[in-house]
Amino acid sequence: MAARNIGLKVRAPRRSCEDERCPFHGHLSVRGRVLEGRVVSFKAPMMAVVERTYLHYVKKYERYERRRSKIHAHVPPCIELRPGDLVTIAECRPLAKTVSHVVVERREVISPVGA
Repeated sequence: MAARNIGLKVRAPRRSCEDERCPFHGHLSVRGRVLEGRVVSFKAPMMAVVERTYLHYVKKYERYERRRSKIHAHVPPCIELRPGDLVTIAECRPLAKTVSHVVVERREVISPVGA
């Protein structure tokens, strides 16, 4: 089964899957924000915790502070990930109580977190 065009400039996965929640091989549509982050952990099946860091401007001190947030994202079986990988995630409809994003691309393979 060929991967369908999801409307983003990302590389389609080489493997195929039968997951209904895959944006490339299933019926899940992506919309809204597209974010980048680092995979922190895989505690639940087919779900990853992605941590992203960003700068927040503090008006009082006229400086930026570093902040980070963790986002839960669905991982389709056709995308192979490990902790420490740099990924692109896209917003989609709510898939679970805390999951509203899906991994669409593995950008870079980096050594594991804390190693």
